[in-house]
Amino acid sequence: MKKKYILLLLISCLVIVLDQVTKIYIHTKFQLGESIVIVKNFFNFTYVRNYGAAFGFLADSHPTFREIFFLSMPPIAIVIILMILRTVKDNDFLQISALSLICGGALGNYIDRINYRYVIDFLDFHLYNKYSYPAFNIADSAIVGGVGILILVMLLEKKKEAAKTINHSQA
Repeated sequence: MKKKYILLLLISCLVIVLDQVTKIYIHTKFQLGESIVIVKNFFNFTYVRNYGAAFGFLADSHPTFREIFFLSMPPIAIVIILMILRTVKDNDFLQISALSLICGGALGNYIDRINYRYVIDFLDFHLYNKYSYPAFNIADSAIVGGVGILILVMLLEKKKEAAKTINHSQA
């Protein structure tokens, strides 16, 4: 098996394990809506059930549509990730890691959707309980981090290509 697929498996599994262990803890030790302060006026663990996507997107849509949509998207995303990974060079650690984070995050939330029909969120950032960011979880963090890395990789490649074009035109 190629190194990039082993890396995908390792990173994805690490994300899934961290995500599921933290969610199981929250789900079994907290009551829905219960919150404990971790950093006063800034960060709490708060048990939230998210029936939608990121930030509750589609949470108010028809339950049948929601279930079909959210149960079909992760497998499609995994297929796309594997197709993209085939084109990635074996030594492109950044891009492989980014795709692995996205894959692990998608699977972590997918496990929740299969088990509960919602996603468990608990990372609750706010400023003095006035300005609040929607609660999220480890899987969400991995997805956002992976997408951020991919954007960075694309920008760096674009910059590299622009530099090549300038160097060739000056030669």
